[in-house]
Amino acid sequence: MLAMPVVPVLAVHVGAGMAGLLAGTVALAVRKGGRLHRRAGNVFFVAMLIMSAFAAWLAFLVSQRGNALGGMFTFYLVATGWATVRRRAGHVGRFEIVALVAALGAAATAVFFGVSAARSPGGLLDGVAPPNYYVVAALAALAAALDLKVILRGGVAGVPRIARHVWRLCVGLFIATGSFFLGQQQVMPAFMQGSLMLLVPAFAPLVVMVFWLFRIRFRNWPGAARRALPAVIPVAEPVS
Repeated sequence: MLAMPVVPVLAVHVGAGMAGLLAGTVALAVRKGGRLHRRAGNVFFVAMLIMSAFAAWLAFLVSQRGNALGGMFTFYLVATGWATVRRRAGHVGRFEIVALVAALGAAATAVFFGVSAARSPGGLLDGVAPPNYYVVAALAALAAALDLKVILRGGVAGVPRIARHVWRLCVGLFIATGSFFLGQQQVMPAFMQGSLMLLVPAFAPLVVMVFWLFRIRFRNWPGAARRALPAVIPVAEPVS
């Protein structure tokens, strides 16, 4: 039985998570850069921020440090992915510096949790094995390195800009789909629990991410990068 203070936090987390999953699916499915894509993307952005923030809060309430870290890292990915196309191309500011510090903090925390799990008697920390923490640490370190690259170059533009937008939002969505379809199988119909079919919706964001990164990175895909840039990136607004 959940403690009473946990119930409203869980309700908001689940509601925002479902809204984020639906909006993210729409944003991936419709024409990029169109009105529906932008509106679905904005709903996805807000819903995912709420979902991840409440996930971290909920994990703190029930003493699940790994899930708290996962919630905060998802918040970081979605915030930086969305801000990439709201920031004017070739500009940086305080937001990018804060993002870099956040990514470094997430990487260091994940390493600490992994080492703590490895040294614990059962080889687990809050039920999570060291490799899981090290994967998060590696991803956060990669994100931090890319943040530093953007800062040192004075911003990001063109194909790297859209690639940064795509991979961060898709990985954020993947964390949500993986957590729901693979981590919450008890809410699925009995015939689906433990089924390989759940891997399809769980990993779909990564498949779409690879497709789009390939399409915008390789110019020998007929006109791909030239078509994708104006189609996916909306009119930018300043982000301080």
